[in-house]
Amino acid sequence: MTVQAPAIDEAFADPAGEDRLGRAAAALRDHGYAVHLVDTAAEARKLVADLVPRDREVFTASSETLRLSGIAEDIDESGEYQSVRARSGDLGDDVQARIRLGATPEVVVGSVHAVTEDGRMLVASASGSQIAPYASGARQAVWVVGAQKVVPDEEAGLRRIRAYSLPREWRRLHDLYGQTSFIGKILILEREAMPERGTVVLVREAIGF
Repeated sequence: MTVQAPAIDEAFADPAGEDRLGRAAAALRDHGYAVHLVDTAAEARKLVADLVPRDREVFTASSETLRLSGIAEDIDESGEYQSVRARSGDLGDDVQARIRLGATPEVVVGSVHAVTEDGRMLVASASGSQIAPYASGARQAVWVVGAQKVVPDEEAGLRRIRAYSLPREWRRLHDLYGQTSFIGKILILEREAMPERGTVVLVREAIGF
């Protein structure tokens, strides 16, 4: 039986303009996040290198943004950081072990699937591996977010997850491994209670899903 790939709404691939980025950045700051606006993924990579400490354990959440920008490679393969992934070794097919591995790191670096203009961030996951450290498990969180992920509101953010992020990830996994993806859990980050815990790096160009 042929499995039909879900349709992609390419409207969600277009980077937001400066006005929308500015509104999202201001709202995120009002909600307790530190926000940096950079022009390119290369600039985001340099900034994250400065933001992430070398003397604390760091977990990189699964993210095409981190992979494509080179941030995941920097943290997990350079030897400069205390990478949780690099120190964990091969966990084989133990999915629960992989999830627990990243649940409570000192620092988590990742991305989200949507940022609303009123300052909410939405992230979807099949296994839920990003949910714990993003929500509260990590002492410090850094999210790198391409401009195409900025949406007007929460409803549009949920549509983006289902009509763009999921279909793109579905195809990526199918092409690489012959498997597909699904949405298991969705987290909405509305406000940060801990001062200086969360940092959002908004990139003016599109990167990631």
